[in-house]
Amino acid sequence: MPRIQRRAFGDLYARVMPSDRLLTVPNLITLVRLFCLPVFLWLLFGVEDKAGAAWLLGGLGATDWVDGWVARKFNQQSNFGAIFDPSVDRGLFIVAVLAIVIDNSMPMWLAVAILFREIAVALAMAIATAFGMQRFAVSIWGKRYTFLMMFAVPLMLLAADDGRGAQLVLVGAWVFAVPGLIMSYTTAFGYIPKIRQNLHSGRALRRG
Repeated sequence: MPRIQRRAFGDLYARVMPSDRLLTVPNLITLVRLFCLPVFLWLLFGVEDKAGAAWLLGGLGATDWVDGWVARKFNQQSNFGAIFDPSVDRGLFIVAVLAIVIDNSMPMWLAVAILFREIAVALAMAIATAFGMQRFAVSIWGKRYTFLMMFAVPLMLLAADDGRGAQLVLVGAWVFAVPGLIMSYTTAFGYIPKIRQNLHSGRALRRG
């Protein structure tokens, strides 16, 4: 499709689906990803298909960028989507880690380290926002850490299936997990000055 036609299609799409609506394609994609969570739990605990659950979780991680790309491509950014998408991502990740720990497919210390970081950051953001902090975008390192961990966790589950090449899969899981864990705490501490700065600016804006 020629570039001019693609741009015209994008403009038409933006007019048909204005960005201030809740019912947008990116939000629907995020909702579909959320609905995949019960399927993941059913595969893991209902039919005890660890490999199937791992592949589904890996697919959700690999397609994490899709809703954001659609939002930017077709001018579908919205305040709701900016909160809904990362909230769903964090929720999926936390529930998946908890489920895999219950299944004894991940070391407990790793799960505790992951969950402590995720819950601490989520609480800090929620409390700071309640006190007037201006929300800010996730850093590029935060996105990279998420990418690494969204592959490390399903690989842990896939390795626990004891299928062919399980040991090699486990090695791959740790290759993603170790730098991902280090990066996750580095970015978490990096959010502290940002939270303080945006908290002050948000309060000043409200007073002003």
